[in-house]
This record gives sequence, C-alpha cells and structure tokens, in this order.
Amino acid sequence: MRSFDVRILSLGTFAFLGLAMLAPTSCRARDIVHLSGFSAGTIVVKTNERRLYYVIGDGKAVRYPVGVGKAGMAWSGTASIDGKYIKPAWSPPDMIRRENPRIPDIIPSGSASNPMGAAAMTLSGGGQYAIHGTNNPGSIGGFVSHGCIRMYNSDILDLYDRVSLGTTVVVLH
Repeated sequence: MRSFDVRILSLGTFAFLGLAMLAPTSCRARDIVHLSGFSAGTIVVKTNERRLYYVIGDGKAVRYPVGVGKAGMAWSGTASIDGKYIKPAWSPPDMIRRENPRIPDIIPSGSASNPMGAAAMTLSGGGQYAIHGTNNPGSIGGFVSHGCIRMYNSDILDLYDRVSLGTTVVVLH
C-alpha cells in the first residue's frame, strides 16, 4: 500500500472512531443520581429536563434521557403502568389519525415506521400515552412526541425489567 492510501485509511478510521465516541449511548447517559421525595419503585418524568427517573430508594434514582411531548402536547399528573409489551404493534390514536389520515390502522411490530421501538409500557388514563422505545434515537432529548415518553431502546428494556404493572408514574413540567 502506498503511504497516501495508508493516510486516507488512517484518517477514515480516526474520523469513524471520533464520531463513535461522540454518539450518545444509553450506557453513558444512564446514571445514578440523587432524587428525594418519592417512594422506591416510582417513575418520575421531568419534562422540562427531558429526563426520566426510576427511584431505587435511599434518595437515589436511575436517570435516563427521554424525548417528551411537543409544545401543547405535554401533560403532567400521576398515572400507573397498566400494560407491558415487547416489540408491540402500534395503533395510532385518534389525534395522530386526524393529523395523518393516510396512516394505517395498525403498524406491525418491527416496522421502521412503528414508533414504539423495542418495548412499550402503557399508562392508565385511556390508553393514549406510553413510555416506549424508539426507532429514531436522534429524537431523545427533545420535545418531540404527542405526549408519550420516548427512550433509547436499551433504556426502555432496562426500565421494563425494573417495573411491574401498577408502578406509579409521576409526570412533572
């Protein structure tokens, strides 16, 4: 190989590794932080921070980055986990159907157009909202949804294993 080819290869490798280091990973983003005022086992979503906390007790919580509701679509209140699903199909709610009348009635599991990602946990209160994974990891950290809480797929699978039906979810602005 000529020295010019080696330099190009080296630059390409360096650029690839540099981008890989900058790419967000849920392992680096997920950490243990101080959070008081909530019982162990509670999920707390702070929409203004775009963070979800799973309270593990003794004033500590696991913190995850999330995508939350767009302006006018964010909500606050208390709900509970009323369903847990791995790789769910998705049926768009009425609000999304009105915005996009061409959307199919059901988007199958594994479809690139299915926004549920690797898992979903539905919230009590009518089935309109869920905490779910995403096929669009670039949306994490933004005000991006119609009110659902989006997580990296690896993070939703981690949280899915930690919680059970009936887990309290507190959503704060």
